Amino acid sequence: MLKPLITVSKGFCMLSIQQNGQICAVDPVISMNVLSLNNRRTTELPVYKWQLLFHITQTHNRSTAIHCSKYSSRLNSVELWRGEMASATTFSSMLQFFFIIFCCLGYFSFAFTSQDYANALEKSILFFEGQRSGKLPSNQRLTWRGDSGLSDGSSYHVNLAGGYYDAGDNVKFGLPMAFTTTLLSWSVIEFGSSMQNQIENAKAAIRWSTDYLLKAATATPDTLYVQVGDPNLDHQCWERPEDMDTPRNVYKVTMQNPGSDVAAETAAALAAASIVFKESDSSYSTKLLHTAMKVFDFADRYRGSYSSSLSSAVCPFYCSYSGYQDELLWGASWIHRASQNGSYLAYIQSNGHTMGSDDDDYSFSWDDKRPGTKILLSKEFLEKTTAEFQLYKSHSDNYICSLIPGTSSFQAQYTPGGLFYKASESNLQYVTSTTFLLLTYAKYLGSNGGVARCGGSTVTAESLVAQAKKQVDYILGDNPAKMSYMVGFGNKYPQHVHHRGSSVPSIHAHPDRISCNDGFHYLYSGSPNPNVLVGAILGGPDNRDNFADDRNNYRQSEPATYINAPFVGALAFFSAKN
Repeated sequence: MLKPLITVSKGFCMLSIQQNGQICAVDPVISMNVLSLNNRRTTELPVYKWQLLFHITQTHNRSTAIHCSKYSSRLNSVELWRGEMASATTFSSMLQFFFIIFCCLGYFSFAFTSQDYANALEKSILFFEGQRSGKLPSNQRLTWRGDSGLSDGSSYHVNLAGGYYDAGDNVKFGLPMAFTTTLLSWSVIEFGSSMQNQIENAKAAIRWSTDYLLKAATATPDTLYVQVGDPNLDHQCWERPEDMDTPRNVYKVTMQNPGSDVAAETAAALAAASIVFKESDSSYSTKLLHTAMKVFDFADRYRGSYSSSLSSAVCPFYCSYSGYQDELLWGASWIHRASQNGSYLAYIQSNGHTMGSDDDDYSFSWDDKRPGTKILLSKEFLEKTTAEFQLYKSHSDNYICSLIPGTSSFQAQYTPGGLFYKASESNLQYVTSTTFLLLTYAKYLGSNGGVARCGGSTVTAESLVAQAKKQVDYILGDNPAKMSYMVGFGNKYPQHVHHRGSSVPSIHAHPDRISCNDGFHYLYSGSPNPNVLVGAILGGPDNRDNFADDRNNYRQSEPATYINAPFVGALAFFSAKN
């Protein structure tokens, strides 16, 4: 007698049948369905639409499969499909029906609509208002926040008010802020046409940062201001930004103390933003691009890592572990795209081989830009067949193929629930950046009739979109915990966010100052955050899909601007899909 063992989890509808010691399981993946028998791959079938394929193995080596077709987010038809060795007497029709309904209902229980994605998009952009430093505008929507850091830079005779706090603290770190700005701009460049009524909010989020970066880049000749706030002292306090009295030290890179990494990323951010504003504000766009060129020249002329120049002020918080070569190529690539100036194309061609173009790299983050650069430059080859950029297309394929189960190049790690997993601390930053690259590359491939080549097989743009959708849906709540990792989205989301401003009563609710040490009462409190940081995506679950909703567990419960920035583009893409 057959005894079914059924497991339903994110992205997978796994059905195991145990009979005489034999286990048959099906793991639907993106590019192909891999049928496994006793842990050996036995059959590969190309995906037709969206399939869930259940393979029941009999002792006499006959089989029956059940095939569920899915169109968009709705179950359109259910049918029985029998292979050449099918046996109609394998098991009862009632049992077949039970398997179909049970597994398909589990698989489609989180069918997000375009409106759901649009709602999440709005919230993902709103989050940036909670991270604002400086004088807040009259149209500020997260009204529990107040003005802060108004005198930043004044003791150094520069105006460095504005910009963003990077995460749950009150420091303005230049490297992650610039990367956030680049990714927000890239989101608008690729998917802004799908943002509808959120496009102006997205532009406002970008401009809040670029206004600050312009001041940091132009206040003093041959100098880039890259940080405000002493992180070591800041982390000894738990106070809302409106009250902070920790030293607002200013850190800079100069000719004598270079920071090519942070300077080139700043150039990339300004150049990418210049594309965003080219049509709506041409003078501002021109200012951004010209400043980007000057900052890039400064980064390239005076080479060195800002980690070496600033040491404990930036390490271990945002050390440039990958060095500065990747940022130089990234910055040149963005200025090339924004300006179409031939000198930057020549720079890429001359320096690419010494700046990582020959290397395969599998992590895209505020620190390492290599995968992003290759996908950005692959567009040039796909659209114009520019021979010099074929190398970037090949390495982009290698990166993409590493993410796709079933390909010969597959090497990524996924949790049992289907989440891409890279690191124990703030893992969702890698999920959102990877998801964005999947969708952007899918766009480039789809627009030019291309595919990703993975050894002897190929992966289509549609397959990349499907893989990206799994990651987006997991973050929004289609996961084993049935929890949304975006604050304020869905019925269940984290309540104890590692964020000073969100966890301490607002200045409107508690006008009296809450001192540095008094604030720790709120850090260790078991009560939910009094101020909802709407749209914040947190660090996320561990490699077993476990998540501790604990404010003191910063590895999982802290948000960051660079987690949200690429997710804005991904949500925009899916909000436009029916």
